[in-house]
Amino acid sequence: MRGRALAGIGGDEGARIFCRSLEAELVSVAGRFRVSEDMDAKLAGRPTQIFLDGGFLMIEPLAAANEKS
Repeated sequence: MRGRALAGIGGDEGARIFCRSLEAELVSVAGRFRVSEDMDAKLAGRPTQIFLDGGFLMIEPLAAANEKS
């Protein structure tokens, strides 16, 4: 995913963003946003999900199908 990704722009705090390869310059859920400079570099190019938890924007890796836990 590249460019900008917005979810829940109408205020839906339960919205989520899922991507196979995080390369976005900006992500936003329900008006809370983060720019690429403020994202963990370890997440670049990885499958991720982006969501709100207690009002905080969370960006977490998704386990790939071929990864073992």
